[in-house]
Amino acid sequence: MESRILSSGTNPFSSTGLIKLRKPIRQTITSSIISTKSPLSSSIGDVSGGGNLIWGRQLRSTYLLVDKSHPISPRRELAKPICATSDSAGEAKVGFLEKYPFLVTGFFFFMWYFLNVIFNILNKKIYNYFPYPYFVSVVHLGVGAIYCLISWAVGLPKRAPMDGNQLKLLIPVAACHALGHVTSNVSFAAVAVSFTHTIKALEPFFNASASQFILGQPIPITLWLSLAPVVLGVSMASLTELSFNWLGFISAMISNISFTYRSIYSKKAMTDMDSTNLYAYITIIALFFCIPPAILIEGPVLLKSGFADAIAKVGMVKFVSDLFWVGMFYHLYNQLATNTLERVAPLTHAVGNVLKRVFVIGFSIVIFGNKISTQTGIGTGIAIAGVALYSYIKAKIEEEKRQAKAA
Repeated sequence: MESRILSSGTNPFSSTGLIKLRKPIRQTITSSIISTKSPLSSSIGDVSGGGNLIWGRQLRSTYLLVDKSHPISPRRELAKPICATSDSAGEAKVGFLEKYPFLVTGFFFFMWYFLNVIFNILNKKIYNYFPYPYFVSVVHLGVGAIYCLISWAVGLPKRAPMDGNQLKLLIPVAACHALGHVTSNVSFAAVAVSFTHTIKALEPFFNASASQFILGQPIPITLWLSLAPVVLGVSMASLTELSFNWLGFISAMISNISFTYRSIYSKKAMTDMDSTNLYAYITIIALFFCIPPAILIEGPVLLKSGFADAIAKVGMVKFVSDLFWVGMFYHLYNQLATNTLERVAPLTHAVGNVLKRVFVIGFSIVIFGNKISTQTGIGTGIAIAGVALYSYIKAKIEEEKRQAKAA
């Protein structure tokens, strides 16, 4: 396991009130009482005071700090957790979220799933009365771009600077993001949500193929074998899917390819920018790629009858509010997916992503009452199981590589 140790360059324990242990670290300390001449002045392991930090966890310092007004009792004292705040008496206080970090991570997963399910349901409902995926894709990115601009304006987060070199690196990423997003929406509008997500389960297959044949990175045979049930399951589901049509199928496949190339270009565009700012810039740039085809392909129809028909069916208020909220849900669930990845190990995130797809497929079938054949259901289950197996094996391989590099 690779460990990065960060420590300050100065020795915070050079004051006369702090005593170094005389014996080497490896030797057993037999002394049971150590006293000092001054009160405790800093927390053990405080990073700002020279404590050690390994992957975000503070370690005990090799120095022992003791307040002479509180001598050590014969019973062994347990180390108290360190937190960022303390009261006037110098006693550390641990906040609820710091004490139970898994609750925060669980909240991120819950919101990621919840927003994704709501987005898919609302998105499909809009297409039932407003079947214009190019324009809806522009709305998704447009609402997200406005959200990012407002967030920057209030300083949450502070906008990261952008130069010409970074812009050149992000343009291919944003172009692939735009194409993948638009074709996904074309598929959502053409076929059932569950079927589109089943086709998109093939994305790991395209990622592996790109890594092997484009990037020249050898893929272990175990990964290729884990993809076999994915291909088999998608094939079974496609053959008997009641809502199948070639437009929905081909669009979902193009989306898979686009997001694969997005991953390739993203590796080349790695910058020191945080994920929130990076996704904001990609959203804004992708918006400019989506506007021209929406105007050329759907613009004349929208002006002639598209908007009028939608407003006649659901009313102006519902039409506008649906478009606004579907854009917000789209941006927020993608942002939360990125934030969740930063909080957990790749394996946990991969498994979580598979479970998310299961939730979306299940809820879409229940909400829209889509009828699926037995073969479609079995094929979908096989495909999802294959994705889960692939994600697990890939994460384990990455972990072994990281440990080997650390060694």
